[in-house]
Parts: sequence; structure tokens; C-alpha cells
Amino acid sequence: MSEVSEDFRAALSGALARELPGFVALESCARLSGGASQETYRLRVACTHGPLQLALRRTPGGAPPALDAEQIGPGVEAMVVRAARAAGVPVAEIVAELAPEDGLGEGYVMAWLAGEALGSRIVRSPALAAVRPQLAHQCGRILARIHAIDVVSSGLDRVLKVVPPAALVQQTWRQYQSFNTPQPLIDYTAQWLLAHLPPALPPTLTHADFRNGNLMVSPAGIVGVLDWEITHLGDPMRDLGWLCTASWRFGVAGLPVGGFGDYAALFAGYTAESGVVVDAAHVRYWEIFGSFWWAVGALTMADHWRHGPDRTVERLAIGRRSSECQIDCVNLLIPGRVTALAPAPEPTDELPATHELLHSVRDFLRDEVAAGTRERQRFMARVAANSLDIVLRDAALGPAARSAEQARLEALLGTRDSLLALRWQLVHGLREGRFALTDPALTAHLRHTVTQQVLIDQPGYPGLQQALGA
Repeated sequence: MSEVSEDFRAALSGALARELPGFVALESCARLSGGASQETYRLRVACTHGPLQLALRRTPGGAPPALDAEQIGPGVEAMVVRAARAAGVPVAEIVAELAPEDGLGEGYVMAWLAGEALGSRIVRSPALAAVRPQLAHQCGRILARIHAIDVVSSGLDRVLKVVPPAALVQQTWRQYQSFNTPQPLIDYTAQWLLAHLPPALPPTLTHADFRNGNLMVSPAGIVGVLDWEITHLGDPMRDLGWLCTASWRFGVAGLPVGGFGDYAALFAGYTAESGVVVDAAHVRYWEIFGSFWWAVGALTMADHWRHGPDRTVERLAIGRRSSECQIDCVNLLIPGRVTALAPAPEPTDELPATHELLHSVRDFLRDEVAAGTRERQRFMARVAANSLDIVLRDAALGPAARSAEQARLEALLGTRDSLLALRWQLVHGLREGRFALTDPALTAHLRHTVTQQVLIDQPGYPGLQQALGA
């Protein structure tokens, strides 16, 4: 956390004095780490009725919101959160909104929620062991309340877009294509999603990022639903499928709902609250879309590094996680037998060898730099060490994997060329619909290629173990 300037404190104090009954003074204001699309600050405020802990969310730097195709901005987000709270959804109470004359940009102040929001801790913390089995059912009930919000009476129909399933797929696919990188499994999944669009449902308020990691959990259960910034009107089953997407299970196998529950409990909670019987196949569609969407989202992080302004080591490391999402698509769409390639032997006739230099730098980052720095730098040092592990695995496995990939592509396409050119031929063929999605040679090639890539990128990923055991 970092304290803010006196000018910032003065402007925020003025806003709170205008909006908050009984305001006496802003005692402290510190910005929290994290958050690329919104800044979050923790506030301690003195009031005539006692001290308050609050949170401020505002646009980065106080600038006008630079929204992408999905984001709604803090002003609309405040409207959504108020409507959700009125509908019985656990969200923080909004106590103030920033005005243009405050000079702080667009944003709002809400009550501080106490609980655990880190997904990895939610699935493992002993303090939450008793409540974890109840979370999936609670999620079902909460989602049903969100989807039942009257968007007309709340005015949300005037400020939120209706986004049908086909538009979501096409929008995500276009974003990936803009990166100019051939990832055939992403194109395959996009074509599958467009060919298997779910039955049309009346559009409802859709959170669109309801998942483990965006929930505040205490020993009493879910106390807050966070991050409403890509809310829209759309297929309500998208929320259920996103919650079940493998990336948000945080390494817990066997519990598809956020790493803490099963489908039956989630669906039962939704039906108990709404009376709607959930179609599991409909949810599965959105689970596939979730892995497709995050496969592209991970590449977006790498593209941000390549083109700036954020060139942190974490961006590129997240980019390599696209293969994890791709293997989740493989497991959902084209499961089958895969044989892992053996690593090439490391040379011992060079002293020191390249792989030994990399090992030494990796161990220095992990054992010395990470141990002797502050929290953020410690995290980044570990990320950097993990990136060097990827380089080492690529040196050991990559040549054989790419040679096998080229041989499969030459057989599939009936032509010889460089590996990159062959990848692009397959990608263009998939985009133009020249391949049957059920072609066994195509699906076997995609399955093997993605599996070998995950062996390089993240060999401990649960989806890889599922693919290898299929």
C-alpha cells in the first residue's frame, strides 16, 4: 500500500464531506496494489457516529475512463451495484460518488468488506474449511438473484448493452486475430462455439466475471461479489459456466465449481432461488467459452507487454498460460490418447553449459532475491524464476515437439514448408471453414500439439494430467 498526496487527500475529503453524513475527517488513505482497469484505495474516516473503513474505486489516474469493448465504467458500475444490493446480492454499500468538480475522475466510495478474496486461499484456507462445501449452493442462489434484477425499473436497460452469444465469440476471436499469432486450437474452438450456439434465452443482467477470485468469503459464507466492470445484458448461463471454468479452480481437481463445489450443488442453489431448472449442456457451452475467452485473455497480457506501457515480467508469464486454457478446451471438446515426448538429454561437455547458466540465475531469483525483497518484488522474482523454468523445459522438449508438430502438419495439409508457414495454413483453413471439426487427423494434431506445449509451459497444470490420463 502507498499513501496519497496531500492534494488528493484534500479533494477526497471535500467529496466525503459533501456525500457522507456525519463526516469529520479523512484519517488515512492508501492505494492498494493491483488493479489495471480500476484503482482501489483503503480509507479510514472519522464520523460523528464513529470510525468507518471504506474503499474508493476510481479510474486510473483520475483520467476519463478508457473503456474497452466490455467495460462499463465506474458510474454505470455504481448503478449496477446499487441494483444488486437492492435485490439481496451481497455487495458493499455505496456511500458516495465522485463528482466532476472533485477533480478525482470517475469513481465511488463503498463500505469496506472483511473476508478472503484470493481464490487460492479460498480453496485451501483451514479457516474456511467448514463453509467451503456450502459455497457452490450459495453461488447458485446469488446468481439467480442477479439474473432476476429488473433492468427496466432500475434503469440499467438504458446504460448496458445486450451482447448475444455469437457476438461474444466473434468479438473474442477478432481480438485474438489482431495479435497476428497462429494458435490453431483457438481458431478451432471459435468455429466450434459458433457452430453450437446455445438456445436463446431472454437476456438478463449478467455479471460476466462471477468466479472464485471475485468473491469475498468469510467463515459465514459469501459476503461480497466484486468487480462488476464488464457487466452487460446477456445469456444468464454464461455466469454459471464462467464460475465452472477450469482456470478458476486454482489447482483443485474434482471440484469444478470454483475449486470448492460440484455442479449439482450450484444448479440446486440456482433452482431453489429462481425455480429455473438448469440445462447442464447449456452451462457446459459457457464453460468451453470461458477457457476460449481466457486463452485469448492470456495472449492479451503478452501483447500488452510487447506494445506497452506495462512491461512487467508478469505480463509475459501470464501470456504463456494461454496453453493451459487451450488444453482445457481440448479436454472438453476433443479428448483422446496423448503420449508425452521425452526430454532431450542435457549436454555435459560444455562447462558451464547454457542450461546450467539458466539454472543458476533461476535459483538466484528464487532463493536469494525472493527471500530478501518486499512482497511485490518477491512475487515478481518468483515469476521470473518460473519463466526461466519454461525456457529450460523448452530447450529440453521443444525441438522434438516442434519436429513432431511439423510432421503432423505436413501429413494433414499435404505440403511441405516451414513450421510457422504450416501453422498459418492450418489457421487460415480453420477460419475459412475448410476443415471438418470432427476430422480425426485434425483433432489428433491439435490435441498433441497443445499437450506438448503445456508440458513446456506448465507441467503441473491439472488439465495436463487429465489429458495425459485420457
